[in-house]
Amino acid sequence: MSPARSCTGLRAAVAASMGLSEGPAGSTRSGRLLRPPSPAPAAPGARLFRLPGSGAVRAANPERAGWTEALRAAVAELRAGAVVAVPTDTLYGLACSASCSEALGVVYRVKGRSETKPLAVCLGRVADVYRYCRVRVPEGLLNDLLPGPVTLVMERSEELNKDLNPFTPLVGIRIPDHAFMQDLAQVFGGPLALTSANLSSQASSLNVEEFQDLWPRLSLVIDGGPIGDGQSPECRLGSTVVDLSVPGEFGIIRPGCALESTSAILQKYGLLPLRGSCL
Repeated sequence: MSPARSCTGLRAAVAASMGLSEGPAGSTRSGRLLRPPSPAPAAPGARLFRLPGSGAVRAANPERAGWTEALRAAVAELRAGAVVAVPTDTLYGLACSASCSEALGVVYRVKGRSETKPLAVCLGRVADVYRYCRVRVPEGLLNDLLPGPVTLVMERSEELNKDLNPFTPLVGIRIPDHAFMQDLAQVFGGPLALTSANLSSQASSLNVEEFQDLWPRLSLVIDGGPIGDGQSPECRLGSTVVDLSVPGEFGIIRPGCALESTSAILQKYGLLPLRGSCL
């Protein structure tokens, strides 16, 4: 099992190596929104990095479009123990290294989230699921559901940081159907803790302006543009959360935005609804 890393003091070194700026020593760091060179900053002390298109589809020329620059900046911050706002296939999220216990604490404080509520783990490839979980479903089922707008809850392995959701033997796995997020998880090279970018109990966010009150407490914000239809309540439901911890059965923990398609795939593989499930 990889031990939880102490992240204090890493940020400046990593940021310097990537050509990123740091706030004055001992100061509270403002969130940096990276923006292309010409537009004015979105907020005092902040720069916005807007991905080409929506960021959901990989740029044809990553270097020219700024894709690689955004990726390098985000990876550097995550490796330094920072919290980064990112677009996904469902909502905007807050991400940090799942192996950095200090960063996990920051995520809970930024959101005002109860520490009894779990964080999901974002991975870059289906093959990575087998490292961090005890998988009890057919490989084909995973490949049919992932990448996609689902969170699959399975028994966690010893590879995950003990400080991540220490109150449960289970973990929710996300592989968003979003090119930038898949690249980010793959280049980062380890599990990312992921949760929605909003204050706890408030509406989820479909664009970066909707969680602007969190910017000063974040290290970096990646703008992938609007996600879904902001006028549709269904677009704010988040991923469909499925319990796959019991062999041969499934439970719907949260219906989310992809309940119908997810249920069809689960039943195609002969899984039966758990007693008390939403189905």
